[in-house]
Amino acid sequence: MTETAFPLATSSWDEAEYAALQRVIESGQFTMGPLVAEFERRFADYCGSRYAIMVNSGSSANLIMVAALFFTKNEKHRLRPGDEVIVPAVSWSTTYYPLHQYGLKQRFVDIDLDTLNYDLDQLEAAVTDRTKAIMAVNLLGNPNDFNRIRSIIGGRDIILIEDNCESMGAELDGRQAGTFGLMGTFSSFFSHHISTMEGGLVVTDDEELYHVMLSLRAHGGTRNLPKHNAVTGTKSDDPFEESYRFVLPGYNFRPLEMSGALGIEQVKKLPMIVSNRRRNGDLFRSVMASKPDFIIQREIGSSSWFGFSLVIRPGSDMTRADLLARLAKAGFESRPIVAGNFTKNPVMEWMSVELHGEMVNADHVDRFGLFLGNHHYPIPDAIKALASL
Repeated sequence: MTETAFPLATSSWDEAEYAALQRVIESGQFTMGPLVAEFERRFADYCGSRYAIMVNSGSSANLIMVAALFFTKNEKHRLRPGDEVIVPAVSWSTTYYPLHQYGLKQRFVDIDLDTLNYDLDQLEAAVTDRTKAIMAVNLLGNPNDFNRIRSIIGGRDIILIEDNCESMGAELDGRQAGTFGLMGTFSSFFSHHISTMEGGLVVTDDEELYHVMLSLRAHGGTRNLPKHNAVTGTKSDDPFEESYRFVLPGYNFRPLEMSGALGIEQVKKLPMIVSNRRRNGDLFRSVMASKPDFIIQREIGSSSWFGFSLVIRPGSDMTRADLLARLAKAGFESRPIVAGNFTKNPVMEWMSVELHGEMVNADHVDRFGLFLGNHHYPIPDAIKALASL
């Protein structure tokens, strides 16, 4: 059996995606255009959100989401340099970098060893009158307990935003993860639930934040804003005048029209993709339930099962090196659980941070955890191989 018998990620494309690419090639319209807009509408409908804006990556989605909070005119939603944002200790690097890049102070909180999301008691203890925002990261397809998080926030003016890049299609109480906060981000990179080659999205129900992000996505200009908008008021009817009018310090985060065309086809398959991943998740849990050396991620709501985490239980004699060797021999490709305990990275010295206590569980995951790939099709051979570990 080869070492790539059970890879982390596989393509969810078929002839529909290749035909969509060919239509774009034949059209000659390669830069952002009507197909991107159509994908945005379809994705917003899927999520149950008023607006979706597509960008060139999930990392850019996080950056434009944070940026929008600095340029909104709504004081209730506005952040300023030095404001404190609570973040979980386990996530991907570009959860944190946009917060640093806008001068925010990050307060790290430990995770729960079972759910891999926030340790909610630690989160509650970390919230103070200095807390201006909470970044909720839904890890490996698993939603946070947003009922508890909302209870923790209570009546305080604390902004809730979501990094949902790993959890497209996850649900809690019938509501899509990524829609519980003021804004939520998604990734459509190759290894995620749907793939547009590179790509990301932000969803929101707030029209002003949507308009701010439309401007920020394309150089901070007015060209892509509607005539009546929450950034400039009413645009001139002269397209020449609006061509190079810049109102916000923006970026070039525009996706390609090819990515929009792919997204249209992929979002059609998303219910099937999530359903099949959930079936695989059920089989994975049933097989691993009899293996006492491992902690398996406890589902909150309905996970979309980005991947399968294996965390060696405290007290077990097994080492991660042993586990990795066994998995490699069985043909599994594996990775650390996202970025592990991010607070251990040298990049922390460049950032304004504070740790709320010790990151005990994050450190355990960092040393004793890994994850395996899940897919949009049945994987009986992989489940059988796991059962024999």
